[in-house]
Amino acid sequence: MTPQRASVKDVAALAGVSVGTVSNVLNRPDSVTEKTRARVEQAMAELNFHRNASARQLRAGVSRTVGAIVMDVGNPYYTELARGIEDRLAADDHTLILCSSDDDPRREAQFLRLLGEQGVRGVLVTPMPSTMQRLGDLRRLGIPSVLMDSASTQHTSVGVDHVSGGRQAIAHLLSQGHRRILFLAGTPDLQQTRHRLRGAVEAVQAAGLDPVEVLHVVNLPSLTANEGQRGMIEALDGPGPAPTAVFAMNDIVALGAMRELRVRRLSVPRDVAVVGYDDLYFAAELMTPLSSVRQPMRQLGWAAADLLLTDNRHDLFEPELIVRASSDAPRS
Repeated sequence: MTPQRASVKDVAALAGVSVGTVSNVLNRPDSVTEKTRARVEQAMAELNFHRNASARQLRAGVSRTVGAIVMDVGNPYYTELARGIEDRLAADDHTLILCSSDDDPRREAQFLRLLGEQGVRGVLVTPMPSTMQRLGDLRRLGIPSVLMDSASTQHTSVGVDHVSGGRQAIAHLLSQGHRRILFLAGTPDLQQTRHRLRGAVEAVQAAGLDPVEVLHVVNLPSLTANEGQRGMIEALDGPGPAPTAVFAMNDIVALGAMRELRVRRLSVPRDVAVVGYDDLYFAAELMTPLSSVRQPMRQLGWAAADLLLTDNRHDLFEPELIVRASSDAPRS
């Protein structure tokens, strides 16, 4: 049998005071004498009393819980994002409900419905192409939402300049002498794919080269290591010339590409250079440390939560290319 939770009435009875006095100790401790406050606190400790936050929020009409829906909490990128959210929420005594959409519209819709039923303070979302259609239900409930890792003119958002990120990665590979570059991209309807590709094209054009000749794009249905390996196989076994460099949509996709290069006994970076994206914690620890475009993941999460709570606007974050051994060698 589940033990009975101690109530304010139980505390009042044990301490020999009124329910109103216990309420004052909880909410206005300065209004109670030190002796009475000590007696009430002692009763709380003996009864293992904890205030019912849900009931308190219901009475106040303001929730102190925020929901966040990310693509995959198992991905270290989203773990860091969530830490930033938690840091900002904790500063204002808010808690976080974290959900993974798994890039599944039905799963996302289910979580949005459940968070709406919970009456959360607001929702933070890393969006997929169809997300915007589902946020209207939250608005009708009076629940605000913020898009994370998104640059939107139609909705409140916090984002990263992925055009700059793509430009930096490709400019670096071009400077190393590469002229056949594989871009292992996400799906074309993903904003990050389009923006990073735009930056890649701009870098090629700035070098006076033809993007059609330099860039080969393989769109992956999911951004996993297995898909990265499959995309690498497709590029190496395809009819065109083999790439001498790879720009991967994220570091996990880059790991899959490097796995296939290892299977074929191709050296990184001597035979094929590799650049990832995100700069996850393991990138610097690989046997061949991975060059990667660093995103300010924790800061992004912090800014999204801050925007939700305070309406403070944040500038587009600037990514930074971190060059390591996987691409730091001129093409011979």
